[in-house]
Amino acid sequence: MAPKITDTLPRRTSVELPQKPEEQELARKRLEQAAIESDLADRELQSASLRAELGAFERQYLHFVGSRYAELDELKAQVAERIAQEQPDNPDRQVSAREARAVANQSKSVAGDQATEKPRAFQPSQNMKHLYREVARRIHPDLTSDRDDRAKRQQLMAEANQAYERGDNEQLARILANYEHRPEAVLGDDAGAELIRAIRKISQAKGRMAEIEAGLQDLMRSDLYHLKVRVDQAEQHGRDILKEMTGKVESQIAQARQYLGLPPQVNA
Repeated sequence: MAPKITDTLPRRTSVELPQKPEEQELARKRLEQAAIESDLADRELQSASLRAELGAFERQYLHFVGSRYAELDELKAQVAERIAQEQPDNPDRQVSAREARAVANQSKSVAGDQATEKPRAFQPSQNMKHLYREVARRIHPDLTSDRDDRAKRQQLMAEANQAYERGDNEQLARILANYEHRPEAVLGDDAGAELIRAIRKISQAKGRMAEIEAGLQDLMRSDLYHLKVRVDQAEQHGRDILKEMTGKVESQIAQARQYLGLPPQVNA
């Protein structure tokens, strides 16, 4: 039986055309972009967590220690003012009284009104950290070159930071969902344009990484950070530094009240 003509013809094979240079470069840049955006999200989470932790610690400090210092400075001002009244011709005493009053007013302004409820430490759940990281990875304003989109992202990141500090998981999820489902998220352009956008996004992300690193270094050089580290380390050995500090200040408060003839303070 003679073979069919179609059997003698070579079979066609599917041959993939080689990628254009710009397509190859785009693929590499997209991998680089994904990696740095992931790193940026991690650093944003670290920065937001440290700021929230220091904010919570500062509130605890002001609640337990700062308010006591404000009270002590007020009593010191009253002592200085009483001595100044007893020695009206002594200019040094008059100056000391004015300076003590200024310190007391400053302490009162810093401490603010003493909270009736004990401040809580910042303890985000793993789910909250994951949500914040996703928000930072997808919405961060430094990952876009579009002016309008950047403004929108800045607003959303500010809202996300506030929600993270409050421990509001639902708000973080809403921010992410609303941004992801916006109509403007649907894009489509040629490889050359996509390559340029990827390169710019990488540059923006690197710039933001440098800013975060500088901000973290500033935070870790602050007195508040060093005090928190000291308190945390002491807590691991069973010591409560804030309680010890409070006790010392209350002892000085008792001495000042005794000098002024005020009744002993009864702590709740």
